[in-house]
Amino acid sequence: MKIAYSLFIIITSLGSAKAQLFEGKIIYKNEYKNKVENLSSDQFAILMGNTQEYFLKGGYYKSVTNGTLALWQMYNPEENKLYFKMNNVESIFWNDGAVNADNVVKAEINKNALDVMGQMCDELILTCTNGVQKYYFNTSLQIDWKLFENHKYGNWNEVVSRTKSLPLKAIVENQQFIMTYTSIEIMPMQIDKAIFELPTGIPLVKNPY
Repeated sequence: MKIAYSLFIIITSLGSAKAQLFEGKIIYKNEYKNKVENLSSDQFAILMGNTQEYFLKGGYYKSVTNGTLALWQMYNPEENKLYFKMNNVESIFWNDGAVNADNVVKAEINKNALDVMGQMCDELILTCTNGVQKYYFNTSLQIDWKLFENHKYGNWNEVVSRTKSLPLKAIVENQQFIMTYTSIEIMPMQIDKAIFELPTGIPLVKNPY
């Protein structure tokens, strides 16, 4: 089974003269509509997790799910690599962040499209060769998007270069599933960089999918 991770998140607070970039933890609610035969949407949610805890510090992020198959995903900007840990595999898989099997065909932005957590969001729609991706964002919730310029995997550089911020909600559709994730709790805090260190003694293997 090919499992595409598109785990995106958000928030910042405003400073007196310049927006302060968000650092902290965000909890998202995940919902799925599965398109794979012999696997219900509920079963898919159990495998992938219906909740994720997302940690962000600068260009580093890590998403930890409550799934029985997918455990966590982590991005290291210095290596431009994404790491994935699956419960049924001893190794940690990695992807080159510069490699993307998908392409953006068209990009559209609709103003004031949806209210998320009491904040009016614009909508970015990316029509891609592998499906359609929708991101709901508020331009006041800024990130240093240039830290992700080389993060082509999952079209993430395409998202942040247009929004200059992170989405509060996203709907990602491909041939395998439709995934919707929505922020339900945002906790600005200082994150210990040690959380982004890989565990020792576990083999690192290039993702075969």
